[in-house]
Amino acid sequence: MQSQPALKPERRVERLDAVTVRFAGDSGDGMQLTGSEFSKASAIAGNDIRTFPDFPAEIRAPAGTLAGVSGFQVQFASHPIYTPGDRPDVLVAMNPAALKANLPDLKPGGLIIANTGGFTDQNLKKAGYDANPLEDGSLAGYRVIPVDITRLTENALHGSGLSAREIARSKNMFALGLMLWLYQRPLEKAVADLRSKFVGRPEIVEANEKVLRAGHAYGETAELFTSVYEVPPARLAPGTYRNISGNQAIALGIVAAAQLSGLKGFLGSYPITPASDILHELSRYKNYGVTTFQAEDEIAAISAAIGAAFGGNLGITTSSGPGIALKQEAINLAVMAELPLLIVDVQRGGPSTGLPTKTEQADLLQVLFGRNGESPVPVLAAQSPGDCFRTVLEAARIAIRYMTPVIVLSDGSIANGQEPWRIPEPSELERIQVRFRTDPEGFQPYARDPETLARAWVRPGTPGLEHRIGGLEKHHLTGAVSYDPKNHELMVRTRAEKIERIAREFPPLEVDGSPSGKLLVVGWGSTYGAIAAAVRELRRRGRDVSHLHLRYLNPLPRDLGEILSRFERVVVPELNLGQLRTILRSRYLVDAKGINKVQGRPFQVTELVERIEELLS
Repeated sequence: MQSQPALKPERRVERLDAVTVRFAGDSGDGMQLTGSEFSKASAIAGNDIRTFPDFPAEIRAPAGTLAGVSGFQVQFASHPIYTPGDRPDVLVAMNPAALKANLPDLKPGGLIIANTGGFTDQNLKKAGYDANPLEDGSLAGYRVIPVDITRLTENALHGSGLSAREIARSKNMFALGLMLWLYQRPLEKAVADLRSKFVGRPEIVEANEKVLRAGHAYGETAELFTSVYEVPPARLAPGTYRNISGNQAIALGIVAAAQLSGLKGFLGSYPITPASDILHELSRYKNYGVTTFQAEDEIAAISAAIGAAFGGNLGITTSSGPGIALKQEAINLAVMAELPLLIVDVQRGGPSTGLPTKTEQADLLQVLFGRNGESPVPVLAAQSPGDCFRTVLEAARIAIRYMTPVIVLSDGSIANGQEPWRIPEPSELERIQVRFRTDPEGFQPYARDPETLARAWVRPGTPGLEHRIGGLEKHHLTGAVSYDPKNHELMVRTRAEKIERIAREFPPLEVDGSPSGKLLVVGWGSTYGAIAAAVRELRRRGRDVSHLHLRYLNPLPRDLGEILSRFERVVVPELNLGQLRTILRSRYLVDAKGINKVQGRPFQVTELVERIEELLS
């Protein structure tokens, strides 16, 4: 009798509302590319996504060590989400160090896909394991899928002519292909991205595509999984979307601000983590009226931007905390000269060199008070990657209208994180009005607009409008150097009043939840997602909790004090030791409490829920 071929068991398709996946390996294993491509595929599938890339702080940490672990976390969902997820459901670990560094975060019962080829005796020793955790029973509380990704990649590229190192660097594509299959993500878009990324290197494209397809096919044929998973599309507002990071959104915001104002944009910048990508991204848009200048240091970068502003251009400089410290004297020059300047601070862990690749919100007091003398500067904070675009546009509008430098605060999690961003229609973007003084009749360099107190902007060389600027105190009309005591006080108070008047144009604050009640959670910047999700969870439990998030940090909105007074308690979660809380307590005399974290990582929703519950009890 002829035997019949064995039938493959039919896999179940399980529908999930949301999944959080973390890819982890050595910094040379390509985890950032893997996570980014998986995120793109999820966005194309229609999911809402949020990502959190986690880079090692060491530039060249030894391979296989805990210090060299690089991670990328993505949450994708069938409904609107606000964070990249607290604890991953799935951990893809390329070596023992990746497993050890990330296992404490994995949910109980979570899925581990482990590259057994990376669990060599040498790598186990580097990670501090006495025994192989894949074999000693220590992972009994998890679902472990061992896959020799290293060997399978070598098999897929046998005879390719690539070096052993090039083959080893392709194994991330096997992991990507396997995960695309497991969660039913579109494969061909990832293939197209690879072809675009490595254009001009056909051998690399061919190798990566071959390994990617091998990983996808392995999932289909290996019978390691009894189920595949489906996360239905989310209901997003109609429009054209793209994935965007905070740094990309800032760059596009600068381009848009130049176009909407009719000015040429000039970015003077010095490379610094995590702000460097703004310079790299903006350099791609030189055909859109934007010039980029990589200076020899931070001071030269901002000085060039100030010169561009004096010349009648939109001057911009970007940096992180250590660079902002170096720029402070030049920021003061822009304050004294009263020139429009856009300053972007992508915050990171400090002080000093600190934690270059980790996130923190510790620069608020520096940008408010870090300069000598009375030196008020408007400060705005973006709350998400996509929000960076609108924040930059608003900052540019304020800088030009009020003739002042303006600081925009982002941070590492916003800069490198990604989310779907609806590309605005040009008709949705309001033009930025620019007025250059050209009439010499009655010209006084520091005569002011009666509404904004801004002085006139004059392009150098305009006939009859020659004038001086500089760091010395000015006569309140002529701009001539003045040491008169009363004139100095007049100018100090005038510059301060000019900044305070900006608040008259702010829209009314919006409270998420009841406009009054037991507890108000006040946040700023990147804490938005975790706070929003935590407050929604608390309200689901029946708690009387509302949320207020601040974009404008100087001047503060005029209705803020009245809103704070309507709540019995105020709590301020921050990734610092309480900088905004200190300001609110001193300005409004409210007994604001803090929830503070300085670990180089964003808040988790669960930890905010627990801490707020404690305050309510």
